[in-house]
Amino acid sequence: MDALSRLPPLERLRAIMARLRDPVTGCPWDVAQDFATIAPYTIEEAYEVADAIERQAWDELKGELGDLLFQSVFHARMAEEAGLFDLDDVATAIADKMIARHPHVFGDESNAKSADQQVADWESVKAAERAAKAKGGVLDDVALGLPALMRAEKLQKRAARVGFDWPDIAMVIDKIAEEARELAEARATLPQDKIAEEMGDLLFVMANLARHLKVDPEDALRRANTKFTRRFAFIEAELAKQGKRPDESDLAEMDALWDSAKRAGL
Repeated sequence: MDALSRLPPLERLRAIMARLRDPVTGCPWDVAQDFATIAPYTIEEAYEVADAIERQAWDELKGELGDLLFQSVFHARMAEEAGLFDLDDVATAIADKMIARHPHVFGDESNAKSADQQVADWESVKAAERAAKAKGGVLDDVALGLPALMRAEKLQKRAARVGFDWPDIAMVIDKIAEEARELAEARATLPQDKIAEEMGDLLFVMANLARHLKVDPEDALRRANTKFTRRFAFIEAELAKQGKRPDESDLAEMDALWDSAKRAGL
């Protein structure tokens, strides 16, 4: 048994990362990476965790969580090399944060609260933390790297906390109709960059509608993507029974098969 195998699991992982990053004996690819180049992989691994959960692929989830954990270890190792912090600091920081944000569990506050009240308390603690960091504006620390739809929802939630929000869902729906009209007009008369701007406005308001309906827009769209994939696979399978591919069919035939997929509950 080699020295790595005798280490506790997390220490073994940290030692593996250090070996990979060794400038002399390590892996050239790993050595060449920095925070910016690794960040896209971190995001990708988070989505692969979500995908395994969505598919209830529990046998895959352990591996996907491991991949995501490795991303944290990778970033922490690069930070340690730069003299910024190390993996222990990361673990300490999140442990301290969880204790501070759960006074009803780790402190002397009562935990006889509803889930909604606990969410409100959580947001109050986060607001105090932001104030302590001397953030200049209400929206300043909404992460730029979030998926656009998710960031839209978070921006709107943050603005709503200070009263910048439609009080009635009907007003949101009216705004959607207005933005759709503006998009149609832009399509007919404006250049492509303006069409893209109007499309963005419409998507932003759609995210707002999802928030008012208490629907996670990112999750809703992910589910719609899954449903579309499932139904299109049905179309392909039905066409294959006739010895055809989709490009050998036409819209009318495929649309009829789509309706059949819906009737079948797909």
